[in-house]
Parts: sequence; C-alpha cells; structure tokens
Amino acid sequence: MAEWIKDFQIKFINNFISDNRWKYLLNGLGITLEVTFFSALIGIFIGFIIAIIRSTHDKTGKMKMPDALCRLYITVIRGTPVVVQLLIIYFVVFASVNVDKVLAAIIAFGINSGAYVAEIVRSGIMSIDIGQMEAGRSLGLNYFQTMYYIILPQAFKNVLPALANEFIVLLKETSISGYIALQDLAKGGDIIRGRTYDAFMPLIAVALIYLFMVMLLSKGVGVMERRLRSSDR
Repeated sequence: MAEWIKDFQIKFINNFISDNRWKYLLNGLGITLEVTFFSALIGIFIGFIIAIIRSTHDKTGKMKMPDALCRLYITVIRGTPVVVQLLIIYFVVFASVNVDKVLAAIIAFGINSGAYVAEIVRSGIMSIDIGQMEAGRSLGLNYFQTMYYIILPQAFKNVLPALANEFIVLLKETSISGYIALQDLAKGGDIIRGRTYDAFMPLIAVALIYLFMVMLLSKGVGVMERRLRSSDR
C-alpha cells in the first residue's frame, strides 16, 4: 500500500507539477469554456430564429422559401458529423484567411448547435395550445408580439431540460477542437500524455473536469427549473 501511494505521488508530480504541466489543463479549460459559451449563444440565436420561421410556416403556411432554406440547413447540419463541419469551417471556409482557431471553433460549434436548438424550440412552440395565440391576437397584439410575449416564454419552460441537454452535449463536443490544433482541455491532457508517456493520470483528470462541469451545469438547470415551476403557482 505504501509503495502504491509513493508511486501515485511520483506520477502525480511528474504529470501535473513538473514544468507546471497543470497549466495545460487550466489554459485548456479556459478555452473550452470560452468556445462552449459563445457557441451556445450563437446556437440559441440561430435556433430561435429558425424555430420561429418554421413554426410560423407550420401554423400559417407563410414564409415558404425561408422555411425551405431552414429545412435544408437543418438536414445538412444534422446529417453530417460535427468534426467534419469543424474541419470544413477551418480548412475550407477560412482557408485563405488567417483566422483565430478559437473563433473558427466557436462558429463551427455554434452553427452545429443552432440546428438542434431550432428543432427543440420549434417542438416547444408547437406544443403550446393554439388558443394562446388567439388570446394574444384578441388583445391587439400582432403575430410576432404574441409569439414574443406569450408563446416563447411558455415554450422555453417546456424545452428547458432538452436545451440543457443540448448544451451539455455541446460542452463535450468541443473536445474535438484538437483536430484544428486548438489547445482546449482535451488537447491539454493529450499534451501532458505526450510529455510524460503516461496516459492514465492526464486523461482521468480531463474526464473528471468534464464530469464536474456537466454536474455543475445540470445543477444550475435544476435550480432554474424549480424557479420556473414556482413562478407558475
């Protein structure tokens, strides 16, 4: 037992303390959070716009051309791997531009997330009783005012768990950023592994950090759900 503890201490020092290798994880964590946060904002923005366009077409039959374009976007994004999209954004779209890797990753993951957020929000909008729309119109609100003030707040409550799950998936998906040589959290662990030739500790550390972030996000969503439920009473 004493030998195992001593061996563990030696490996821990070698992987994280020597040459300040823990900084690879810390810096990588910062990049991972930055990419996830801004990608989520882009995904929400794109997703809500597409959800409104598609639900408007479903309810009224209008906006046929925008709806067709939105369907095409969703089909392409959901039908191709996110790693391929990331590579296309960085090596094809920005091939002739010296773009920052973080920005390229944010755009790629944001566009990918937007397709999934769109379908989640659209399902929430379509789940609201049509009487809510009629009530808003009877109060003198136009279609988009009714959608903004009445329909979307209720839809958001309904789809919050699904949205939270999408952002958890997004957080974990950013671990493929190493394909464009972005030194995120997963890449930081891989760099340590390459320096020490020890895969166990750096990879377990990366996994535990991801697990902690997911649990923290899930806890935050749980608190928000309880507050939203209490506001209904």
